[in-house]
Amino acid sequence: MKSTGVVRKVDELGRIVIPKELRRTLQVEEKTPLEIFVEDEKIILKKYKASKECAITGEISDDNREFANGLVLSPRGIELLKQDLEKVVN
Repeated sequence: MKSTGVVRKVDELGRIVIPKELRRTLQVEEKTPLEIFVEDEKIILKKYKASKECAITGEISDDNREFANGLVLSPRGIELLKQDLEKVVN
């Protein structure tokens, strides 16, 4: 685990502020869902990604398909990827 050197205090409502530089670097914008994990005495925040969420379009659907290494694509995502690959091949 990499230390950022940033220390924040928990306020009276139990909140902490994630520094702007970290939010920008990790692309955590307002309303970005974060999943909370606990490991020993560590609290770990991770951007939440719903299962079956398309890696290209972000769509969540039962029509989405999972491919090698957990890559999930929606029908629209598959089409977009196919178009991009055809441009590269041709």
